[in-house]
Amino acid sequence: MPDLRVGDRQWSVAAGSNLLDALNQAGLRVPYSCRAGSCHACLVRCCAGEPLDALPEALDAGKRQQGWRLACQCRVVEDLTVQAFDPLRDGVPARVMGCDWLSPSVLRLRLQPERPLRYRAGQHLVLWTASGVARPYSLASVPGEDAFLEFHLDCHQSGAFIDVARQLEAGDTVGLGELRGGALQYDPDWQERPLLLLAAGTGLGPLWGVLREAVRQEHQGPIRLVHLVRNGSEHYLAGPLAELAARHSSLRVQLTTTDDLPEALADLRLLSRRTMALVCGSPASVEGFSKRLYLAGLPRNQVLADVFLGRE
Repeated sequence: MPDLRVGDRQWSVAAGSNLLDALNQAGLRVPYSCRAGSCHACLVRCCAGEPLDALPEALDAGKRQQGWRLACQCRVVEDLTVQAFDPLRDGVPARVMGCDWLSPSVLRLRLQPERPLRYRAGQHLVLWTASGVARPYSLASVPGEDAFLEFHLDCHQSGAFIDVARQLEAGDTVGLGELRGGALQYDPDWQERPLLLLAAGTGLGPLWGVLREAVRQEHQGPIRLVHLVRNGSEHYLAGPLAELAARHSSLRVQLTTTDDLPEALADLRLLSRRTMALVCGSPASVEGFSKRLYLAGLPRNQVLADVFLGRE
């Protein structure tokens, strides 16, 4: 049986044990959300020994060389010494600049990092509470334009991070963990191409950032944004979107609900085959949007999709 060591603690585990489970069962409280290698909340650093990694491509070469691994994807096959991610040591502290409700269920969180953070619109960032809860959220802000990092949190249901976020106030501290690329972005090479943004719920957050980045870079092609929600009260950026559309004649905004979605997407069959489509939301909504785009004849390599997994 291999030994697992963390700090001054050492214990034996069954060969092939999942590293995340072994750590949490021993009371180490390593956070996680998806257990699929997507959220990156369960980062640990291997200081001695090497686990069997089922998803090595989930981390870039630089982080792997530093010893970082996703605990949920690793199995203990030999003696292993690990160090859990510490937001104070390994991350960046950020001060809460604002925490307000954009709708009855969407909380806008604005953070000011202790030191500048280089990012692009649409990326993901792992946020840490003072109590050690970590969850990934997409950035809704635009670098060089917004003086803060902005996140739109879906608070329809209770959750470990959401329950803490509801109580945050200006001046509180949140830790910033790993920054990741994600599928959503704006490429200047798309300047002349039609741009289609399809968002469900708070999937609008990163697309709000991408949209403003496209406008900032003076995108020349037509832009169409569709926001899908369960009921009309959840169109939490209706005002800012209308203001942006009023200033840019090439931007068309459609606010729709689940009941009206087929009608709202009926004219996708008229899409230009040069269109770039960015899709974001729940697994079901992303699948539905992607299927509609496929039927409309849009090549798969022109559809960039980001799926929001459920939060625990």
